[in-house]
Parts: sequence; structure tokens; C-alpha cells
Amino acid sequence: DYAILSAVQGVCAELGFSREQTVFVSGIGCSSRFPYYMDTYGFHTIHGRAPGFATGIKVANPDLNVWMVTGDGDGMSIGGNHLAHILRRNVNINILLFNNEVYGLTKGQYSPTSPVGQKSKTSPLGSIDRPFNPINFALGANATFVARTIDTHVKHMSGILKAAAAHEGTSFVEIYQNCLIFNDGCFDDVVDRKIRDDMTVDLKPGEPLVYGKELDKGMRFNGWGLERCSADEAATWDSTVESTAPAVMMGELANEADMPRPIGIFRQVEAPAFEVETERQITTAKEVKGDGQLED
Repeated sequence: DYAILSAVQGVCAELGFSREQTVFVSGIGCSSRFPYYMDTYGFHTIHGRAPGFATGIKVANPDLNVWMVTGDGDGMSIGGNHLAHILRRNVNINILLFNNEVYGLTKGQYSPTSPVGQKSKTSPLGSIDRPFNPINFALGANATFVARTIDTHVKHMSGILKAAAAHEGTSFVEIYQNCLIFNDGCFDDVVDRKIRDDMTVDLKPGEPLVYGKELDKGMRFNGWGLERCSADEAATWDSTVESTAPAVMMGELANEADMPRPIGIFRQVEAPAFEVETERQITTAKEVKGDGQLED
């Protein structure tokens, strides 16, 4: 949590956000203590319902800089329905989903993102649930900005947070996060610094899909799938494609052990922001009918 906190504070300061114009909203969980550590306005709300509060705050005062912090339990379980709707509505806020593949606050039960077979206090013989893929969940809800970063990859995380903050519409950022107490090392096979360069491919808009310590490995599309190739044969990544198909294919690589795990920006497209369209409708109604009176 503190690595993410430090990155968020640094980005807010660097981008010049004023404290009194910034609001952090959260639900319930370890991640949801976040507003207490930000010297801004904050709402620590109820389990899974942060999207409703964040939507109301942004619509009531569109000038506010609104961030929503959630986790794989709060956001993908009881809050899954609410998360889907804020994504499809394209409310201009930034959503950070801390994914540690376990319930941390309530002491180590398996979560909606836990892999099949994960043993926990509520799955002692191993989870039989098929997990959610947060990236493809967001893409399925037609989110306009979808990205993934890593808690220990601070430089990368800061860059993704800046891109998310600049996006006009809902930005959704999944952050791979370790849980030292209940799921220690859950992403070590991907994010450990000794192997990270060979196990992840950074989706940089307009740049080739290359990876490895020497950037000598590449990826390219082959029909309805992706395959490894040499760096000089690598495809160029385009996050602005209107279709979600390329991004979904990248999201599916989380399930393929022999392929690098994508991080970076999966999708980044333009669409009307919910609060802007709401204000437009209100203005139109007032022009036709006047301001109206509560008594009427």
C-alpha cells in the first residue's frame, strides 16, 4: 500500500492538483484505508459501493479531481455490479484496483481473482472458482482507459497514473500488489526484479511489442492469437483501436504461462464523459422549461 501511496502522492503533486479540489473515495478493505493517508477530501464508504459515491460526487461538482481506490474483493465481488456501471458510463474519474488475489482485511479468504487451486481459510482444499480477469472485466464493460502496473515498479506506476489522470473519462488501473501476510509472493513469478524484464511486456502506445533485458524479444499477432517473435518482427501496439479485441487478447495472456504478462496501457479511446452529458441535458431542460421550483 505504501509504495502505491507514495506514487499517487508524487503524481498529484507533480501534476499540480490542489488538495481542496481533490477527492479520494473508497469502499471496504485494506486498500480502502487510502483516503486517510491523502491530505485531501475523502470518503470511506461501504462495501463495494464506492462507484456510486464517486459518480454522485463528480456529477454534483464536475470540477473536482476524483479518484476511487478499491481492491479485488471490494471491487470485483460485492462491488462488481457497481464497478461495471461506472466503467460503461465513462464518469471522468480515476479508478485504482489493488489486486493481491486474496481478502486481506478479513484475514485471508480466497477472492474473485484468486487462481483455481488457491488454498485459503475458506478454500482449504483449493479454490474451485474460475477467477475474474480485472483487465478483461473492464474491457467487457467498454471502459475507455484500461491499464495495468506493478506496486514495486514505481517508475512504471507513476507513468501509468499520469496517463490515467490525463484521460477524459473513466480510467481503470489494475495494480499487481503483494500481500505480505496472507498471499506473500503471489506475483513473484512475473514481477520479481530479477526476472521482470523477461516476464512482462510493456504496452506502450505506438511502440513495438518488445521485451527482455536487451529488448531482443518480440510479440506479434497471428490470426486470433499472439505469438513470440524476434524484436525486429514485433507488432506495433495501438491502444486507440475502437474494438476491444486486441486488448482482450492481451488480457488473456495472464492465463498463458509461456507468454510474457502484459503491463501498460491496454486501451485508450475517446468517448463523451458522463457528467458532461448530464450537465448538457440539464442545461437543455432549463432552456426549454426554465429553472423550475421545488414546490412545483
